[in-house]
Amino acid sequence: MSREELMLEVEDLHVYYGAIHALKGISLKVPKGAIITLIGANGAGKTTTLTTIAGLVKARSGRIKFMGEDITNKPPHTVTQMGIAMVPEGRRIFPNLTVYENLMMGAYTRKDREGIQEDLEWVFQLFPRLKERLTQLGGTLSGGEQQMLAISRALMSRPKLLMMDEPSLGLAPLLVMEVFDVIKKINGEGTTILLVEQNAMGALKTAHYGYVLETGKIVLEGPTDELLQNEEVKKAYLGVA
Repeated sequence: MSREELMLEVEDLHVYYGAIHALKGISLKVPKGAIITLIGANGAGKTTTLTTIAGLVKARSGRIKFMGEDITNKPPHTVTQMGIAMVPEGRRIFPNLTVYENLMMGAYTRKDREGIQEDLEWVFQLFPRLKERLTQLGGTLSGGEQQMLAISRALMSRPKLLMMDEPSLGLAPLLVMEVFDVIKKINGEGTTILLVEQNAMGALKTAHYGYVLETGKIVLEGPTDELLQNEEVKKAYLGVA
């Protein structure tokens, strides 16, 4: 993998919450155009990895490079303007704003009206239900619709890198399949994706390359078809005895 192909590079990242050592020297690479997944149990450090990249949590040491530029500990608005968007765990939509207003919040850093309109149409192609509910308040949507809105809001910033934290969490099985299909479609349109998921099977079938986290360390990595065949992964994460 040549450096020109790399969109994101995390090197020896250490993060603490007070005395708790949450990330213990994480290193990972996200090539342009790929879907990369982080899997692991609750508390393994998956969300912390994303929030540190996004600038929401400060790194004690290590380095984060995006498109060749050091973004370690840059403020979140700078990271967003550079082209990184995040779909947070738990959706975090604005419940008292309409669907349309939520989508426009995603585009707040943009000035290109035509481009915003194009992206709005693209989002409605991905999620036709959002178009039907355009004037509805975000808080009145079902859980699945709120997840669609959270993904769409992030897409409205037209990110180069889309980071997704547990997008399938709490959704009905049919909707889980729909979310993973949409992730592939978004990637097919040229957006690079870093996906954090507890649904290891869905994540590994969707992504190209995976990292397995345990207690703040990467214990395993490789192409996802290899990880799906790995006996340790099968036992620990795929429920295969």
